[in-house]
Amino acid sequence: MTQTEILMRTLQAAVIGLVFTAFAAGAQAQGLTGTLKKVKETGSITVGYRESSIPFSYLDNNGKPIGYAMDLCGKIVDAVKADLKMPDLKVNYVPVTSSNRIPLMDNGTIDLECGSTTNSVARQKQVAFGPTYFVINVTAAVKKDSGINSFEQLGGKNIVTTSGTTAVPLLKKYEKTKDLEFKEIYGKDHAESFLLLADGRASAFVMDDILLAGQIANAKDPAAYKILPGSLRQEPYSMMLRKDDPQFKALVDKTIAGVMTSGEINKIYTKWFTTAIPPKGINLNFPETAAIKEAFAHPNDKGVE
Repeated sequence: MTQTEILMRTLQAAVIGLVFTAFAAGAQAQGLTGTLKKVKETGSITVGYRESSIPFSYLDNNGKPIGYAMDLCGKIVDAVKADLKMPDLKVNYVPVTSSNRIPLMDNGTIDLECGSTTNSVARQKQVAFGPTYFVINVTAAVKKDSGINSFEQLGGKNIVTTSGTTAVPLLKKYEKTKDLEFKEIYGKDHAESFLLLADGRASAFVMDDILLAGQIANAKDPAAYKILPGSLRQEPYSMMLRKDDPQFKALVDKTIAGVMTSGEINKIYTKWFTTAIPPKGINLNFPETAAIKEAFAHPNDKGVE
């Protein structure tokens, strides 16, 4: 065989190899759907985060989104990188609020929402959820010197809650059931809602117990506040993703269920709920409840009615 023939065959083999590689890549892309297809084609995934949902998703002193939910979503991003064989996948972060998180998911702005979002049957008509990673009670924070010790004592007073949260309809339902009348005002996020309580413009801040604990822990004078006993409702939290996207949901479910059943979830939980956290190094002292332990032992995406 002449050198020319060897060269020709080498070139031919190289061309065939390139064609095969392109074909394989094309076949893989064709097999992908929904979010995974979008991620593969764009080379990036966009994570929606909250700016003040302590300790789930919030900004540290350097403006970086951190938190319990962010850690869990990081596991999902790692799984996407491995599944798509994209170790250098670009991760974009977009701030979301209680009011715009679902619209931004629907219109494709974000691919995964990592915060303090309640998984409800009503919301499942618009979006999908991963396995429950926290269970809360909707209650209220008040100032200790207010003399308020129960929800019944809130009648006729200014009550603040965060716009777009499930606390809004729950508060209205309680108001109607108990024949009480509240003067409702709304904060754009949890930080603003708590500020309205702190400044005396509201007598109570109705929200999820752990979020209230987070705001109180980071207040100028944490000892000045208390959380009322009782609950308007118990609710499950989870990461939010697009509806009708079975490939991505299967990856999310498998990843988070693995974190839970392996016991790794307990280490992540301890990091954010029973040890000191940024930015002030405060310990929320919020150990796993029976409902949270049950969610970890039996991963599920059941929404509250």
